[in-house]
Amino acid sequence: ARPPGADEEKNPLEGVELSDEDAKKLQDVQKQIERVDLLIERHSQQQLLPVYERRRAVVKAIPKFWPVALMNNPLISFQAQHNIDRIALSYLEDLWVTRDPKEPRCFTVEFYFKQNPYFTDSVLKKEYKYITPPGAADETPDADGLTPSMLDFSWERDVRPSSTWKDPQNALTKLHPRIEDEDEESDMPAEAGSFFNFFEIASDPFDVSHIVDDSLPNATDHFLGNIPNDDLDTDEESEEDDDDDAEEIDLEEPRPKKQKKE
Repeated sequence: ARPPGADEEKNPLEGVELSDEDAKKLQDVQKQIERVDLLIERHSQQQLLPVYERRRAVVKAIPKFWPVALMNNPLISFQAQHNIDRIALSYLEDLWVTRDPKEPRCFTVEFYFKQNPYFTDSVLKKEYKYITPPGAADETPDADGLTPSMLDFSWERDVRPSSTWKDPQNALTKLHPRIEDEDEESDMPAEAGSFFNFFEIASDPFDVSHIVDDSLPNATDHFLGNIPNDDLDTDEESEEDDDDDAEEIDLEEPRPKKQKKE
């Protein structure tokens, strides 16, 4: 039963009006926020590059650093659900992201593999090439080196994905192909198939490129098993389904050993 007078009560958040002047002020402030965010992102990337290079040298002496780090990241391991994909990834020796000097938000994902029975390419690459917008060449950078087109950057409009992977020797992507949804309006495939479809097909519906890029700062934590609680919950939910695969190739085995040393 409603309390007395409930019918007469109104939502105090309804009917809020915004003047054109205030709307413009908010838009101007939002643009300033986005500008500062871009400057922070660029500065962070510049400062992190030599640190990543140092880590790159260190982990070359650590067996299976990148396979373990990737499989301990639930967002990535979810994309490598086929055991043959995980076995192929166990040959991964190095992972690197090379940024476009003109537009650092565009990059190339590079997976370096030692010799393996699954494909002949030693390096698998997926490039997200920056397409300079019309008129950008005539823009004058401001004091911070930013131009209007940089502030108006659009991943969908200004980026063109491409892959340099040849046809795989043992055809993992043909063994587990990506199957598109029959619904033409759907942006997601009906079946993701092999993880390596990421390198063979231009489209990236699962946003693997950004997941890999975003995982770089936390790669050491993932290798050591220092995973946030939310990620651990996700792992625990999928453990039952992955038990058989784990018996064949256990990429998480080094995790408890590393934790005991701390």
